[in-house]
Amino acid sequence: RTELASKLALHSTRTATMLSTLAASALGLNIGATPAPSSSRGAVSMDLGRPLRVAVVGGGPSGACAAEIFAKAPNIDCTLFERKMDNCKPCGGAIPLCMVDEFELPPEIVDRRVRKMKMISPSGREVDVGRTLKENEYIGMTRREVLDAYLRDRAVELGAKPVTGLVQKVEFEDADGPYTIKYSEYKPGEKKGTPSEAEFDIIVGADGANSRTAKAIDAGEYNFAIAFQERIKIPDEKMKYYEDLAEMYVGDDVSPDFYAWVFPKYDHVGVGTGTVVNRPAISEYQAAIRERCADRLGPDPKVMKVEAHPIPEHMRPRRVVGRVALVGDAAGYVTKCSGEGIYFAAKSGRMAAEEIVALTAGGTRLPTEMEIKDTYLKKFDAAYGPTYLVLDILQK
Repeated sequence: RTELASKLALHSTRTATMLSTLAASALGLNIGATPAPSSSRGAVSMDLGRPLRVAVVGGGPSGACAAEIFAKAPNIDCTLFERKMDNCKPCGGAIPLCMVDEFELPPEIVDRRVRKMKMISPSGREVDVGRTLKENEYIGMTRREVLDAYLRDRAVELGAKPVTGLVQKVEFEDADGPYTIKYSEYKPGEKKGTPSEAEFDIIVGADGANSRTAKAIDAGEYNFAIAFQERIKIPDEKMKYYEDLAEMYVGDDVSPDFYAWVFPKYDHVGVGTGTVVNRPAISEYQAAIRERCADRLGPDPKVMKVEAHPIPEHMRPRRVVGRVALVGDAAGYVTKCSGEGIYFAAKSGRMAAEEIVALTAGGTRLPTEMEIKDTYLKKFDAAYGPTYLVLDILQK
């Protein structure tokens, strides 16, 4: 890969992070809107003598932010399913500055405030790509177990019911519901889950790239990357170097189509890489990034944790079917080039929930599939579709 290509990849990486703060509604794109089976019924006015039952499947940023909105809404009971409440998703953990204020994140959520970014070529040439950041601007580095727990706990404090359980199946006779969720519930002190089930009127699928909710509604397949990361403890003097610095490495040795990274965390660094085109070789690429950054990590780096996870490469063909809506990674909301997904996950969860709550008219009616598409999907695609399109073109 040439130095020019390295600079272009670097520019697209920074663009992905910063464009998340911009609205691009003028283009009004509706990306990934493959027609899905239409609902057979219209909106249903309700007099059930009970609140609407909403399930949010997945407790990451998208699910937690959706659950928070539902928890605050009148006449809606929200259940938040998460298979492991202390889950540490493999993730670089970078969030744009706008997310801190928009989602009212406390300062302690951000481990490091990155103000310097370097792109490093195979020949060792370094390009400073953080020069455009203003004095008061930074890119926040977080640990997902800390960020996710905070957002999830906030939703629970507002009234969402947490269930530690692995959702195994979503069943329904009609696309309009009701929907039966079958899951294994893990209670405190129990290693084996208890088979359980519950019925819901609306489901928000926030259960990641391997979403079982998406499978249940036949949302369609998509290509995915594999991200691999090691959390590494390094000496204090080496950690000082990464105090406010993030590094991105390019070259076929560390990834034929992506980039590798060294991102600073609270008391360690995350070192990782990713690929779409050659997933079986991910361990070789990880070994290469470890070799490239070896001098900066010191003589005796200690691996604290090894993580791997799929990352969607494009939006699902169908993101709303009946009264089931997908958000976050389950919907495919990860940008090309950078792999940025946290902000878009949180934003999509909040936006979907806000639109659905508005459509329920105070919990008195069930929205239709078309209404959810015409509000949530159209607004999300109009605001962020151009960002995905531009980064897709840059990666190609």
